[in-house]
Amino acid sequence: MTESIDDRPIIALHDVTVQFEGQAVLRKINLDVVRGQTVVIIGESGCGKTVLLKLIVGLLQPTLGRVIIDGKPLNELNETQLIDLRLRLGFLFQGAALFDSLNVFDNVAFGLHRLQKPELRERVRQRLQEVGLPASVGLKMPAELSGGMKKRVGLARALALDPEVMLYDEPTTGLDPIMSDVINDLILQTRKSRPLTSIVVTHDMKTAFKVADRAVMFYPLSRLGPDEPQILFDGTPDELARSTDPRVHQFIKGEAGDRARE
Repeated sequence: MTESIDDRPIIALHDVTVQFEGQAVLRKINLDVVRGQTVVIIGESGCGKTVLLKLIVGLLQPTLGRVIIDGKPLNELNETQLIDLRLRLGFLFQGAALFDSLNVFDNVAFGLHRLQKPELRERVRQRLQEVGLPASVGLKMPAELSGGMKKRVGLARALALDPEVMLYDEPTTGLDPIMSDVINDLILQTRKSRPLTSIVVTHDMKTAFKVADRAVMFYPLSRLGPDEPQILFDGTPDELARSTDPRVHQFIKGEAGDRARE
């Protein structure tokens, strides 16, 4: 039976391998993400989670395999087509990545140059309100903001273009537990308020269990044999909590085990 457009994954990686100077970071990754799903990618540092996000936005090209967004292989797109595709993707960077020389309003408005000024002002106000910030914060510079406020402004900027897909790179890193939960709640609210597909890369298991429809765990290639799959787990958060794989259990419980002797 022919696959319909609605059934087609919005993001698909087919046998994707990424190597840097001959050293593989990702190996034969196959991953489909369906529309409207929130997929949380977990795993130790160095297992290729952030590399995965860079592949999806076309900042990196796979050494082998294909990355397909909404049915279009990225390696077949020209620069103009790639830019158009990126406008459909929102990206919350690990450190928020605000422009230090621009105030909050101009950071959120960045990329909205096609809008007339009244519409632009209203769009920025709405997005700041969505992330729980008053319009008055628009006059502040990034240096005046707390870590949590920077994350919220970064999220407002990512949402300003009304993306179809949101990518979150360690959204709670560096935040205290309360502010981390605020960001988790914003991820959930964002998904509920609009048709959105989300991929969240995180080490934070509270984030993983709270926001995920589906959890995928990667493992460092240095700890795997040549024929072992790099994806250790792919399933629901409930299934993740019940996993009997000792490597999965060790990670989600944050237990060092024999690593302390390495």
